Formats: sequence, structure tokens, C-alpha cells
Amino acid sequence: MKISVNKSRTLWWSISGAIVLAGIISMLVSWQQVGAPLRPSLDFVGGTRLQFERDCTLPNNCDQPVDINLVREVVASQDLADSSIQLIADRETGEDNGVLIRTKTLDVEKRTQLENALSEKIGTFDPKKRQIDTVGPTLGRQLFNSGITSLIVAFSGIIIYLSIRFQRDYAIFAIVATFHDILMTVGIFSIFGLLFGIEVDSLFIVALLTITGFSVNDTVVIYDRIRETLKVNPNRPIVEVIDDAVNQTLARSINTTLTTLLSLIAIFLFGGETLKNFALALILGFLAGAYSSIFIASTLLAWWRERQEKSDPPSASGNSEQLTVNS
Repeated sequence: MKISVNKSRTLWWSISGAIVLAGIISMLVSWQQVGAPLRPSLDFVGGTRLQFERDCTLPNNCDQPVDINLVREVVASQDLADSSIQLIADRETGEDNGVLIRTKTLDVEKRTQLENALSEKIGTFDPKKRQIDTVGPTLGRQLFNSGITSLIVAFSGIIIYLSIRFQRDYAIFAIVATFHDILMTVGIFSIFGLLFGIEVDSLFIVALLTITGFSVNDTVVIYDRIRETLKVNPNRPIVEVIDDAVNQTLARSINTTLTTLLSLIAIFLFGGETLKNFALALILGFLAGAYSSIFIASTLLAWWRERQEKSDPPSASGNSEQLTVNS
């Protein structure tokens, strides 16, 4: 089956625009609520994270689900009213059986007081499931700065590479597609942060770097095919060239994306809490990358070349020069 991506390019652009716009709105709302476009984890802001789960082997200890209002009262009584509180569901029963608290940096004494106060109100905790992490604000700031620097360096390298390998319009639209994938991933994570309290950590930066490379690779494959076709037949209509290039590389793009997604879904389901958000970010980014390389980068290039053809004087030499591609 042969598809023509350019016939419905307004639809593809509208879908992307709607998702990106929703993400931007979510980031603005998140900025008002938590002071950042994404909900930052302990890695970036510093503080103490405490996770407690009740011991259900004790009689009557788990008869009732944890009441979050009761948890808030206990936390407020410890002068920690600004803390972030989430309930943890039991994997077997599905009932709220634990609590995750993110708060300012606490010393050992303060942590013990909080744990004892919570235990008195909601039940005895299982010491084997206790998790306590503390990150200093200086280290959190360093991790954030290092992550942003890594993204800037990666984008700069990609821009230089694309500018050398392709004509200017190829490079520009490949970069636009990459920004599209990053912005879509970040926007969806912002929405998840508001709806489900999902936080981003240092692994999220790693995921964005990986998405950047995947997106560029997928786009370059299609652009290479377009360039090869134009070398052989430079006067062929650009829309036909791009539609053929997409169809010739479509099976490869789909197969590569699906095989990668299978591994990522396995990590998401069985890789544990630490890797779950990392895998989710990669899943979203790889889907966005496959979508943008097929429906965004290619159609933008076709639209731009058509616009150039209309604006340039109709001459054989002009058309040939316009469609000549760098080797």
C-alpha cells in the first residue's frame, strides 16, 4: 500500500500542534503550581524523600486503606506542611497501603520522629520496604546544570552535522522535527506530572539525549533517499519524490521503532520503579520521532520547496539549480 503524506499534511501538522499546545499549557500551569514546567524530582531540587509501606503480616494492620488527609495532618504537625505527599497502592490488593513523602532536607532525628508519628496514626511500617533518600540542594543544582549543558552540546553538534551534510532547508526542518519530538515528550510528561504526580530526574535528561539521536537518525534516512532521487531526476516534482522516499523507507522506520519499543515496554513493565519513567520517556520520544520523520520533516520540506518553485522565475536552469542537492 502506497501512502501520500503530503495530501493530508495539514492534518499531521494539526495533530502535532494540538499535542504541543496542550503540553505548553500544562507547563505554564505546572510553573504556577510547583515553580517549574515539569515536576522535578529530588535529583534536581534536593531534599529528603521517604517511602513507607505498612506491614500487612501484622494482625489488623492493613484493614483500612491509608487516609491521605490523616497523613497530611501528621506531616503538618511536624512543621512540614509544604511537603509533597503521594499514596502507594499495594501491588496485590490495589489498596493504598503506603505513603511517599518528599520534603525539605531532614536529619536522622527528624526522619525518625516523622516515621514514628505516621506509624502511630496509620499502622506499623515494614522496615524491609522503607526507602529514604537525601540529596543536597547544591548537588541537585549541579545535576540540573549538567543535564541542560549536555542537551545544548548535543543540539549544537547535531546542527553542525546537519548543516554540513545537507542543504540549509534540509537541516532546518530536521532540527525542527527534533525540537518537535523533545517538546512533545516534555509536554506529555508535564501533563503526567499534573495528573499523576510523575517527576523527572537525571535519567529524564538521558532519555531526551537518546530521543534526539533517534529522531535525527530517522529523519536523515528519509532525507538521504530524497537526495539520491533528486540526483537522478532533479526535475521531478518534489511532492512525488518525497512521497516515494517515505514509502520506500516506511517499512524500515516502522520495524526499527517497533523492535525498539518492545524492549522499552519490557523495561517499563519489569524494570522497577527507578527505570519506569526513563522507559516511558523513551517510548513517547521514539513514537514522536517516528511520527515526525514521516509526517512532519518530510511534509515541511515539500511545502517549502513548492513555495520556492512558485516564487522563483519559471526557467529550466532555475528549476535545476533549486533542486540540486549537496553531495
